[in-house]
Amino acid sequence: MGPPRALSALWRGLRVLLHLLTAFLLVALFMAPARARGGRFAQASALTRWWYRHLCRILGLRLVAAGELAPGVLLVANHVSWLDIIVLGAQGDVCFLSKAEIRAWPLIGWMAEVLGTLFITRGAHQARELAEQIAARASRDQVVVIFPEATTSNGAGLRPFHPRLFAAAQDSGAALQPVALRYGEPDHLDPIAPFIDDDRPVPHLWRILQHPGIRVEVRFLPLIVSQGLDRKTMARACREAIGASLGLNTSDMQTEAVKKPL
Repeated sequence: MGPPRALSALWRGLRVLLHLLTAFLLVALFMAPARARGGRFAQASALTRWWYRHLCRILGLRLVAAGELAPGVLLVANHVSWLDIIVLGAQGDVCFLSKAEIRAWPLIGWMAEVLGTLFITRGAHQARELAEQIAARASRDQVVVIFPEATTSNGAGLRPFHPRLFAAAQDSGAALQPVALRYGEPDHLDPIAPFIDDDRPVPHLWRILQHPGIRVEVRFLPLIVSQGLDRKTMARACREAIGASLGLNTSDMQTEAVKKPL
């Protein structure tokens, strides 16, 4: 990598740090006090979406969206990278379902909780509690995002979708909306975007900062009514819809490189 390219990556990295500081200030000064009073900062959704969109621009993510994000749904996405969170956060008033360990991360866990992340403890029976929280979000037209693969892939295939994550939709009656994420140009997948194998966050971010730009397709697919469906049926229907949108044969699919999510 030549000096001009290195300097460009360093400059983008500095911009990312400053943008993260902006997020901390917004959460500390406006969102956290509102949450402490038992409410929600009125402009939280607009500010959060602006922050994600600006971060996409800093990282060189060129978003190409198709379809419309429906309000109050359980958004079901395939999982390729930590970039998925930034890409989907830029689409509307969304929050994420995350593993409980994230809550203990310094600063990030606190910010995630203030921003409305729902945390799930592995092995705990939280379906009813999550269903109530998702139903409450849906009543405010807020979208909850899940990654039912629970691991990332290189985008050339789909992992099995875990049915247990669909229990919240089964109990709350929230509609499902599959969304297909694809990184790369129309004729090839981007090899840098996936967070797989032995990737670590900082080295992977550095590769992203050196990248001239990544095209990201976000395809919002037709709604799936959850009422009357069991969890396995919901998982299968969402997986098949996303696979078909990505041009994948979900009935005979080989899993590519995978890694546990952040």
